[in-house]
Amino acid sequence: MSARTLPLLFLNLGGEMLYILDQRLRAQSIPGEKARKVMNDIITTMFNKKFMEELFKPQELYSKKALRTVYDRLAHASIMRLNQASMDKLYDLMTMAFKYQVLLCPRPKDLLLVTFNHLDAIKDFIRDAPSILNQVDETFRQLIEMYSSLSDGEFQLIRQTLLIFFQDMHIRVSIFLKDKVQNSNGRFVLPISGPVPWGTEIPGLIRMFNHNGDEVKRTEFTTDGNYVIPQREGSFDLYGDRVLKLGTNMYSVSRPVETHMAGSSKSLASHAKENIAPNPLAKEEMNFLARLIGGLEIKKPGGSETGFRLNLFTTDEEEEHAALTRPEELSYKVINIEATQDPGRQEQLARILGELEVPEQRPAGTAKGEDLLALMDGL
Repeated sequence: MSARTLPLLFLNLGGEMLYILDQRLRAQSIPGEKARKVMNDIITTMFNKKFMEELFKPQELYSKKALRTVYDRLAHASIMRLNQASMDKLYDLMTMAFKYQVLLCPRPKDLLLVTFNHLDAIKDFIRDAPSILNQVDETFRQLIEMYSSLSDGEFQLIRQTLLIFFQDMHIRVSIFLKDKVQNSNGRFVLPISGPVPWGTEIPGLIRMFNHNGDEVKRTEFTTDGNYVIPQREGSFDLYGDRVLKLGTNMYSVSRPVETHMAGSSKSLASHAKENIAPNPLAKEEMNFLARLIGGLEIKKPGGSETGFRLNLFTTDEEEEHAALTRPEELSYKVINIEATQDPGRQEQLARILGELEVPEQRPAGTAKGEDLLALMDGL
């Protein structure tokens, strides 16, 4: 298991979350100013400097439940609200989209290009907010600094760690089913044609060498796939053409997206076991979450602001039906943590929150609710 996987998992899932929220905000005709505020608030919280610094420290991945709790709080870092069924669907779409991208990565190193595609799109969401752009650019620089020097073997270990995280998730997504890249059992269909990884050759030739390293024989064979050599490698710089399309916004063209649970009773039982059975790492994960989201408050509308509810389903009836029919063992319940009961932790959180507070000049007439209340703690 790689200790450098968490930043890539968090940023790519966060990017998919923002794609989905942006699509639903447009589908529900939320006024432009409100929609921009929601996106800006969530992105500001997601790329909080202290949180990013702690996120990039080498550490093991946490469970699906622990990460789901973080995204639940993140999605509610503004004036928008999601109920349980919509939050479940949001998390299902996020995880299945990124799982598909990890599976299709030509090279393990291309996981970085997938991440850059997400961050490029996030920057486009906030192009009119220079201060938030600076936060995202700083994360870009951290990614380049941490991952540019890693070997191919280290990237392969990161990819393997991600695949282990996703291996039991087989949720059917309508977009994938319609595009015939996912089967009815929730498993993805991997292509046998298209560009080969950068730096490799088209399959069809076997070379044999002697003990001196000299080529002594060649054998050709036919393949069922139609392979091509990529024209160029994607850019790993702050700006540039990533070439790879994985990680770009598949919701940019409005399409209805549905999710369906897939799996036998055996697989459902395994999910139930994961959710119910005592986890020896549970205490450490809860300590992590207490420090992680102790300062992340749910945004409450104030002044002239009015909150609103976002529905990830086409109608309220569909949302209610999904809430009633989703298996109990597959519903991610929100974990409530009282992180301030321990006097020592209370003192620690007070210190971290104090570091996060930056006094700002409030323009005259600005509503109190305009202040960003969602602050992400350090680990």
